[in-house]
Amino acid sequence: MELKETLLSSFLAFDAEDGPQNKLQKHRRDAIEVFENQGFPTKKLEDWKYTSLRGLTKESFSVFPKKEVSLKLDNVRDYILQDVDTYKIVFVDSVYNSYLSETTHDGVDVCLLSAALSKSKFSPIIKKYFNTATTKDDSLTALNTAFTCEGAYIYVPKNKVVEKPVQIIHFSTGKNPNLLLQPRNLIVLDKNSEIQIIERHQSLDNNNSFTNVVTEIFNEENAQLDYYKIQNDKNSSSLIDSTFISQQKNSHAKVHTFSFGGKLIRNNLNFYHHDKNICSTMKGVTLLEERQFVDHHTLVHHAHPNCESHQDYKGVFSENSTGVFNGKIIVEKEAQKTNAFQQNNNILIDDKSSINTKPQLEIFADDVKCSHGCTIGQLDEDALFYLQSRGIPKKEAQGLLMYAFSNNVLKSVNIDSLKKRINKLIANKLKVNIGFDV
Repeated sequence: MELKETLLSSFLAFDAEDGPQNKLQKHRRDAIEVFENQGFPTKKLEDWKYTSLRGLTKESFSVFPKKEVSLKLDNVRDYILQDVDTYKIVFVDSVYNSYLSETTHDGVDVCLLSAALSKSKFSPIIKKYFNTATTKDDSLTALNTAFTCEGAYIYVPKNKVVEKPVQIIHFSTGKNPNLLLQPRNLIVLDKNSEIQIIERHQSLDNNNSFTNVVTEIFNEENAQLDYYKIQNDKNSSSLIDSTFISQQKNSHAKVHTFSFGGKLIRNNLNFYHHDKNICSTMKGVTLLEERQFVDHHTLVHHAHPNCESHQDYKGVFSENSTGVFNGKIIVEKEAQKTNAFQQNNNILIDDKSSINTKPQLEIFADDVKCSHGCTIGQLDEDALFYLQSRGIPKKEAQGLLMYAFSNNVLKSVNIDSLKKRINKLIANKLKVNIGFDV
């Protein structure tokens, strides 16, 4: 049985269960109909021209974990940011792990989506926001909506600055073989609020894993979001990450994506402007090797005047790795005085690696400042020779150049301990030992 048919059969059992998710029954039933009609996206679709899911759809995945698995901190210490005080929402094989987590309702709600669905005091937020930012005709988003059960729920009330960052972490242990994880996150920032969030999905063994995550984020007037995605998984792990950000007047949303490993990673990052004086920032660093694959698919929809968006993605590819960057900026006729910048720079270390890059502008306004561009090249041989002539070994010289290449992305990371962690990940990926922080 193909994966699509398996999922449709599984939905019948899921839909019959009595639980908090039944409050979303209409959303779920409408969504499964979309998935049934469309199935998994194929390369015949323009947005999936360079990304094939055939290998995944031939696998036999289950949406229900057969057993609950416990983890000790020592087993996962390397994947959790420890040297800064944070709230933590940790899931193990899609099941909440209270031992590793630290949630709160003290001035801010950092808890489980299932808890928000089951308690009436959260109903107004759920009713107002859930499934309102997503693209309704996207089959993978619809699949996630159909099986929505668990994930992170974060609500920041008006005028609240959350002093501690929030970590959202999903572990796949392999103890539930071929498990399809479908977490759903709902994050709402009310007027004049601020928060920092770190998200990570991590496999703990080499069994096949597949995660299809959807995150809806709402930045109300003057809200400030600082979001970091860390993707450094095993070569047997696949991730489809769809994030939808709805922004209101004077809000600023920043998303940094660090993609350092995985069999297949697809990042769908969508920003929607619903008023004026909005700023959206997207930055990313990709370092791939072996047969790893990452596809960054971004959209910024400018629909109102005096708004800005800034995109800066860096990619380094070696061995048989493949990268894709497909960025689209839409500027509606009403969006005068828009300032939109998009840049994608890539380095291919050898002849076996490849990158497909397609920055796009669709501009219907006449008083705008918009630019886009991409570069694909190799390391500067003169710079490499200069460093080697000063006694720096070739690998370390390459590492220094790579650090310099990604520096303008790293310097905008606002959590010092996270920046140090990312620096170490980059050094390990490049197999060099550099004794300073960027």
